Amino acid sequence: MKVLVLNAGSSSQKSCLYDLSSEVLPEVPPHPLWEAEIDWTYQQGQAELKVKTAAGTSKKSFPSQSRRADTLEMLKTLWSGETQVIEHPQEIDIVGHRVVHGGDEYQQSTLVTPKLKEAIARLSTFAPIHNPANLQGIEAIEDILGNVPQVAVFDTAFHSQLPPAAYTYPIPYELLQKGIRRYGFHGISHEYCAHRAAKILDCNLKELRLITCHLGNGCSLAAIRNGHSINTTMGFTPLEGLMMGSRSGSIDPGILLHLLRNCNYTVDELDHLLNRDSGLLGISGVSNDLRQITAAIDRGNPQAQLALDIYIHRLRSCIASMLPSIGGLDAIIFTAGMGENSALIRSAACEGFGFLGWKIDRHKNESAPLDADIATSDSTVRILVIHTQEDWAIAQACWQQQIKN
Repeated sequence: MKVLVLNAGSSSQKSCLYDLSSEVLPEVPPHPLWEAEIDWTYQQGQAELKVKTAAGTSKKSFPSQSRRADTLEMLKTLWSGETQVIEHPQEIDIVGHRVVHGGDEYQQSTLVTPKLKEAIARLSTFAPIHNPANLQGIEAIEDILGNVPQVAVFDTAFHSQLPPAAYTYPIPYELLQKGIRRYGFHGISHEYCAHRAAKILDCNLKELRLITCHLGNGCSLAAIRNGHSINTTMGFTPLEGLMMGSRSGSIDPGILLHLLRNCNYTVDELDHLLNRDSGLLGISGVSNDLRQITAAIDRGNPQAQLALDIYIHRLRSCIASMLPSIGGLDAIIFTAGMGENSALIRSAACEGFGFLGWKIDRHKNESAPLDADIATSDSTVRILVIHTQEDWAIAQACWQQQIKN
């Protein structure tokens, strides 16, 4: 069974192809036959495409037309050119998609239907950067593969067991009855990392108290107890919580009222301000990419330094807010782009909890660890760096869907 996975993020489109010929899923994620990623942060108006197969790696940039058109360009490398791994598109048996917002309706992986597509589009109101990109991926597959089965795997599903005190906002109750509540996101990543942590630590997941830190262009934390997410930083939309690449995270809502009343902002302008012009980009004036920000800091840029300082301050504050929910901590997990690749962010985050005995082994932290414990032997908590494999989790959901049918 050949399973194609599309994972659309706010600034990238990742994809891979698995060959799951066995009747039983392997415990260790297999290497994909083909991996590809489009990066839209590379250069204004350009898309950078990287493709990796057993034969090697290719890289090119091209003028970006649209997410849908760029995705089609990426998929063509499956059956043509030096990265070809299949003869025809029809060899693909099923396609899985990460879909950010499933609302109250979708709390498990679901086959794509016209009704589901309408729901994804409707829920774009709550995830304006992500759900449209997810839907474009689905439609791109329809253009090429026609009626191939497609599965939507929802980021909100893992947080479906949040307790009412965690998911209810302190606003009039009738708004809760209209669906305005905390949903939480990055659930595919948080769930995968929790299970992977249990294997690394050789413990029963239900006995672990975990905080997972998904730190990419979008950022969120989850407090996990008994194998379930019971608190998280993102909320009704992926805008709440931590400072992110270009998103503000949580701010005083009175600021928005002030901008509407006194500065003549429109709703669309506020949307753009909070989702695309804020966060690391908005403060630094340089980039939403931590690599470019640290380079600017090295050049003596004070705004870039402030952006990093705010990011770390808010990350520590949010980690602290997760602790009471789980009554202690056995391990903290860092994952996604910055979580996996930035020794600086991991070290700075944990330094704030040195008074609780959290201790990072400096050598381990700086040696590009993946799926490893970087805490010292006498640290009071284990500090894990885990390579999130959302794609594999989505492929598993596709395999299960095919077996079910």
